[in-house]
Amino acid sequence: MGRVTSRTPASRIEVGADGVVVTRRPDTVTAEEPLEVRVAGKPLAVTMRTPGDDFDLALGFLVTEGLVAGAGEVSTLMHCQDEGEDGRPTYNVVDVVLQPGVALPDVSLERSFYTTSSCGVCGKASLDAVRLRTPYDVATDATHWSPELLVTLPDALRSHQKVFDRTGGLHAAGLFAASGELLAVREDVGRHNAVDKLVGWAAREQRLPLTGCVLMVSGRASFELTQKALMAGIPCLAAVSAPSSLAVDLATEAGMTLVGFLRPPRMTVYAGEQRLGVAA
Repeated sequence: MGRVTSRTPASRIEVGADGVVVTRRPDTVTAEEPLEVRVAGKPLAVTMRTPGDDFDLALGFLVTEGLVAGAGEVSTLMHCQDEGEDGRPTYNVVDVVLQPGVALPDVSLERSFYTTSSCGVCGKASLDAVRLRTPYDVATDATHWSPELLVTLPDALRSHQKVFDRTGGLHAAGLFAASGELLAVREDVGRHNAVDKLVGWAAREQRLPLTGCVLMVSGRASFELTQKALMAGIPCLAAVSAPSSLAVDLATEAGMTLVGFLRPPRMTVYAGEQRLGVAA
């Protein structure tokens, strides 16, 4: 699987009735490398990510941060020939050239240049800076999903987590149509990166806004993931784990359906319950 995984020495320890057994053998771990996104040669942000789908990641990041409306505002994306310690190109820098007339982003007062793989929001200067204005009104999306359909999504997503099967160390984000059809899946060491990769793919495919779609994530539903879904026009965010209080607030304000603890046969709905056609 190329640079998405790496082999490393490891010791497996098993404690049993007969004592401790140690087995030393190589193990497969998830690759994690920095990606610097530049616009017109100027550094914009650095994120720790799993290599792969870098152009989609860069484009999705620009869309979900409200810096571009879609792929139509981007002229080119290219890897810069940066070199690693061994002198070989790492392909860890993507330079984005915008179309003529598209304003260059100024993030000097809004975002630091570094975010970790676990949380992009921590790079924000203030909470107000992340309450971006989406060009799409998901509250007007009249799509309905049955609970019977939603409970099938975690297994459908899990069956396409190829790298997770080998490493156990990746988050996944899947985009589903209203019918339950799986449109795309992306994996990454960072939750927000996996979603940005999906949004970047959708932007390239001219699918924005993602009306009628469900974004299914393998972890929790954070404020940032909720915001990214809104920036792509996604009316429903479903997560295997819990949402945060800010995620619930944002989903409620925006008219989004937010589902947490989606583990067959159960789920907890925190906002937008009317789209599921159920009543307490």
